[in-house]
Amino acid sequence: MTHREIRPGRAAVRPEPDERAERRADLLAAAAGALLVALAAAIGTVIEHANGSLHVNWPPLYASWFPHLGPGTPAAIAVAVLVIAYGPPLAARLPWRALLLTGWAAALAWTTALALIDGWQTGVAGRLTTAYEYLTVIHRFDDLGPALRGFTGHILNNAPDHWPAHVAGHPPAAILTFVGLDRLGLGGGAWAGVWCLVTGTSTVAAVLIALRALTDEPTARRAAPYLVLAPAAVWVGTSADGYFAAVAAWSLALLALAATRHTRRAAAALGSGLLLGLTCYLSYGLTLIVLIAAAVLLLARSARPLPLVAAGAATVAVAFTLSGFDWWEGYRLLVQRYYQGAAAVRPYAYWVWGNLACAVLITGLATAAALRRTLAAAPAALRRLRPHTDARTGPPPTPADRLTVLVLAALLALLVADLSGMSKAETERIWLPFAPWLLATCALLPVSHRRRWLTAQAVLPLLVNHLLYTGW
Repeated sequence: MTHREIRPGRAAVRPEPDERAERRADLLAAAAGALLVALAAAIGTVIEHANGSLHVNWPPLYASWFPHLGPGTPAAIAVAVLVIAYGPPLAARLPWRALLLTGWAAALAWTTALALIDGWQTGVAGRLTTAYEYLTVIHRFDDLGPALRGFTGHILNNAPDHWPAHVAGHPPAAILTFVGLDRLGLGGGAWAGVWCLVTGTSTVAAVLIALRALTDEPTARRAAPYLVLAPAAVWVGTSADGYFAAVAAWSLALLALAATRHTRRAAAALGSGLLLGLTCYLSYGLTLIVLIAAAVLLLARSARPLPLVAAGAATVAVAFTLSGFDWWEGYRLLVQRYYQGAAAVRPYAYWVWGNLACAVLITGLATAAALRRTLAAAPAALRRLRPHTDARTGPPPTPADRLTVLVLAALLALLVADLSGMSKAETERIWLPFAPWLLATCALLPVSHRRRWLTAQAVLPLLVNHLLYTGW
């Protein structure tokens, strides 16, 4: 391509990008995502049949082949059709606060309908009552003081009265949430499931708030339908990790507000810190959320919230420490417990890329296509976001540049989790807190093709929940 000489008095004409080639590249990226899932399924099935080392029935997912329909089937299809048909124009026209509430309500309807494909008892009320889950040991927290002081003594598999897998695998804020519900008179699997559904789907509103603060409102509005129809909804309803995702998302949303607003900054920063601290005491792995938090501060070019954020997070840490729980000791014992179970034989060589196939399944093919655009735009976006002393050194960063950096931070957090070896399998559930920040990149997809991409997003979870019985 030759460049015309720019003469005085003559406007520089920049050639339009070849949109047809861009869309072809999007389709190729989506096809690559589908191929990754197919390879993970085929190779994983061969490995599992050969030696059973994957410990999943339908790799790469913790699921079993079980074609079925259920009471949620017509509702799920109806919600998908309505969001595809009316979601984009509504997202563009609704008043901002109405969009937040509508997005949350639509995500709740979508997630609940998907869960009800398995029926109320199997899909919602019974999910958190299995032998691996939190509700089986609620009675052991009747006296909170001794329970917290002795929490780490029950993590290892060979410890007396060892905790179930999910209780042992998380700091005590996770189980204490359900203990709190029980003491409020909301005990049992049904209330626990509803709690996870309602809180987990609020992630949509949190991410929209953060996007508006860090990029601009049109970008957030374009992302909204994709956040609503997230394939991750299969596991948000009703896994406790959906609730963890919401706490992490609201901590980042408040941080974005604290870093960009001039009013109520202190309240937002302190609230962000408290939720960030809670996030770290809900799941050890969610300390990686600090990578996204760092991107938030980088985009806002402000460190002002940091003292109050640190104070809020420290308050949570001090409260748990004084109650007798040592986070570092808990994590050290968790690593031992992790390798006392299936992780000891699950092959890293498979899961280090098989996990990425799970990421495709929770974020969808539209996200795979949009991530291609993000990665292609990353070098230029990072250059424009570098601080310059002279404004004439280059054009200012665009909202797309800011979105690119935010998504890159989420992708980095996910990759660190993957390479750590502490996420071998079940990442369709474990990585839910990272998924919505990757889904946000769908705002970069062309507006003219959004209904096609939304259809692809909706078809994937409908197929998963009708063809498989998922373990979470």
